[in-house]
Amino acid sequence: MVKPIKTIGNPGSWLMRAFGDASNYATDAAHEIGGEALGHPTVKQIGIKDIRIALRKGAEDFTALRTDVLFIVILYPIIGLCLSAIVFQRDLLPLLFPLISGFALLGPIAAVGLYEMSRRREKGEPAGFRSALGVMGSPAIGAVLIIGLGLVLMFVVWMLTAYLIYTLTLGPEPPLSVASLLRDVFTTGAGWAMLIIGCAVGFVFAAATLATTIVSIPLLLHRHVGVRVAVETSLELTRKNPVTVAAWGLIVATFLMVGMIPIFLGLIFAFPILGHATWHLYRRAVG
Repeated sequence: MVKPIKTIGNPGSWLMRAFGDASNYATDAAHEIGGEALGHPTVKQIGIKDIRIALRKGAEDFTALRTDVLFIVILYPIIGLCLSAIVFQRDLLPLLFPLISGFALLGPIAAVGLYEMSRRREKGEPAGFRSALGVMGSPAIGAVLIIGLGLVLMFVVWMLTAYLIYTLTLGPEPPLSVASLLRDVFTTGAGWAMLIIGCAVGFVFAAATLATTIVSIPLLLHRHVGVRVAVETSLELTRKNPVTVAAWGLIVATFLMVGMIPIFLGLIFAFPILGHATWHLYRRAVG
C-alpha cells in the first residue's frame, strides 16, 4: 500500500487553520457567556460554621499548594505597591485611601486562578501553577472576563466618586503631604464630612461587589450557567443569607486590610487563603 506523502503546509493554510481554531474558541466562549442552564442552581442556607469550614479548607489548599500559589498571587501586592507609589505624588494624595480600600474590589477576578486550583484539587486532578494558568484557555474565561470588566468599571467609578467627594469637602487644592492630609481629615469639619460620606459611599460599592460576586465566578468555572444566572445566583445567596454574607464580607475586609499594613506584603498570605476559601464557601452554598 502506498503511503500518503506528507507535505509542508504553506503560511496560508497555517493562517486558515489558526483562524478556524480561534473561531471555534470564540464560539465556545460566547456560548459560555450566555450559558446553557435551564434553571437557576439551588442556593442553600449557610451560617458561620460554613465560613469556618471554608476558611479551614482554604488554609489547607494554601498549605498544600504553597509554592505554586505564592508564585501566582505575588503580583497582587506588587501591583498594589506600584499604584500606591503613583498615588503618593502630591496631586493624587487624596486618592491614597480610596485606592487602598477600593483595591479589594478587584479581588474576585484576581483570584480566578486560585478558584481553579481548589476546583482541581477537590477532584484529585493536578492543581499546580500550570493548572491555574490553564483557566485562561477555558471557554468559561469569556464569561469571567465580562464580570471582570464590570469590576474594573466599578473600581474606576469608585475612584472618580472618591475624588469628587474630596473636591466637594477638603478640595480642590491637593494637600501638601500625607501628614497635612491626615491633619485636615481628623481636625476639621470638612475632613470629618469627607470621611463619613466617603466611608458610606465606599460601603455601598463594597456591598454591591460582594453581593454580585460572592459565588458568581466560581460558579462560572464549575457549571455552564452564563453570566446572568451566575450573578443572579450570587444575589439570591445574599438575599437568603444576609447575615452570613455580611460576616463573610467583614472577614474578607479584615484579612485584606491587615494584609496591606506591612506594605501590602501580608497579602501574599491573606489573599490566597481567602481565594481558596471562597471556592469552598461556594461549594457549601450552591447545590
